[in-house]
Amino acid sequence: MFNIVVIASGNGSNFQAVIDAIDSGLINARIIKLISDNERANALNRARSSGIETVIINGKDSNFYPILNDILLSINPDLIVLDGFMKIMPDYIVNEFLYKMINIHPSLLPAFGGRGFYGIKVHRSVIRSGARFSGCTIHFVTSDVDNGPIIEQRVVEVNDDDDEYTLSEKIHEEEHRALVSSIALLISGRYRISGKRVLRLY
Repeated sequence: MFNIVVIASGNGSNFQAVIDAIDSGLINARIIKLISDNERANALNRARSSGIETVIINGKDSNFYPILNDILLSINPDLIVLDGFMKIMPDYIVNEFLYKMINIHPSLLPAFGGRGFYGIKVHRSVIRSGARFSGCTIHFVTSDVDNGPIIEQRVVEVNDDDDEYTLSEKIHEEEHRALVSSIALLISGRYRISGKRVLRLY
């Protein structure tokens, strides 16, 4: 069985999309643990409702990353999914799980990515830029923030009456589909990494 660990800081709607995809048979995997740095994260409630083990690590603890690393090493999952995780992984964790950790970014990378671009700030920047299209990106996590090989992207039109909140809602819907599709690809093993791209093998 393909084992997944999810690390989330907030609502966990993408986490829920993966739970639903597993329950419906769209992907053949199991989520073995939900880790959060926020004891108030709704993702924890979603996990408990689905019988998924949860772990809370105080995000302000100076030993946060060593604790997280020890947990991940003890599990050695096939895949780690970052769902709205608001911290930047240190290189030693990234390198330990290189190409086994993926992130969901709410823009079409490399645009509107990197340090300081997260959550509603991304959508606000897109609106202010005048861009006509935005979207989401599923990518492997590397030490180069938001610049790992791209697995999948989905495009969303930015309408004239959109603000950062309506744009966020539209992109969230595509994030769910893109994440499930990306996990299905990784489970299949029918891909190879070529530079900044993840190529599907047919």
